[in-house]
Amino acid sequence: MKKVLVTGATGSIGEAIVRYFAKEGYFVYIHYKRQKDKALALLEEIQQGEMIQCDLTQKEEVKKAFESLHVNVLVNNAGITKDKLFFFMEEEEWSDVMDANLNSLFYVTKQILPNMIKEKAGSIVNVSSISGLVGNGGQVNYSTTKGGIIAFTKALCVEVARYNIRVNAVAPGVIESEMIHNVDKNITNMIPCKRLGRPEEVAEVVFFLGDKATYVNGEVINISGGMVR
Repeated sequence: MKKVLVTGATGSIGEAIVRYFAKEGYFVYIHYKRQKDKALALLEEIQQGEMIQCDLTQKEEVKKAFESLHVNVLVNNAGITKDKLFFFMEEEEWSDVMDANLNSLFYVTKQILPNMIKEKAGSIVNVSSISGLVGNGGQVNYSTTKGGIIAFTKALCVEVARYNIRVNAVAPGVIESEMIHNVDKNITNMIPCKRLGRPEEVAEVVFFLGDKATYVNGEVINISGGMVR
């Protein structure tokens, strides 16, 4: 049975990714930080996985949790927002987002990649954002991390393609999730498709990149309903 690790699996997009991979026959490692009840409910729903708890911003916790893990696909999905205009942004609001969105990506990938290299097979899908493609006011910290994820993706794919490992990213737009509770309700007027995206629509592309797209490498797929083009 193929195996996938999904970080940040208890968020709306993370849950959808877990369900999609499980539906396609994968054994799913469900990572969570605090929301044990949600992770447990998700595990009971898919019935083919395992829960892994750790704080991805803590290097030693990540090492202990993932060092011996063998997976076919890694989905780096964990992330947070702490939105504020740059003029008012506190140092902690900058560093917290850097740690949660970018440093954690490094820590997790650093632990998972060696086994992929040994097996000369694997796929990594990083969840970025359209904020990393075009920037967004009030999100200098978030946009910086999501742009960094895109650069990380493109650079790492060059290094590991020789080992039959692909590294791609998705850049979701405005997706129905807990992270958009403060979004202007009229934002759909800016989206050519005239609606918000659904987590399942992101999961479908993540699965395609992780499992199916065997000659796609170093790519960033924009999932925004035409909002960014």
